[in-house]
Amino acid sequence: MIYHKILSYKGHYYLKEYETIKHHKNRVRYLREETVANAFKKGNAEIIVHFEDSEKTVEVTCFSDEDTIRKYLGKAFL
Repeated sequence: MIYHKILSYKGHYYLKEYETIKHHKNRVRYLREETVANAFKKGNAEIIVHFEDSEKTVEVTCFSDEDTIRKYLGKAFL
């Protein structure tokens, strides 16, 4: 599963994008942090962190080092 974390000046939120039929727009579902953290701890999730003020993105997986996970996702994901 691929989840996205959007960081903005007002805070952050998690979302998941579902692919639909090719002539329809993809659907987006907003998720709670606990839901994403549970999937991440099980090892079947990849989180892409997007910074809204810049075009920078960071990929974090369960195989990333602890400092990277703590920096971009928080203690709940360890």
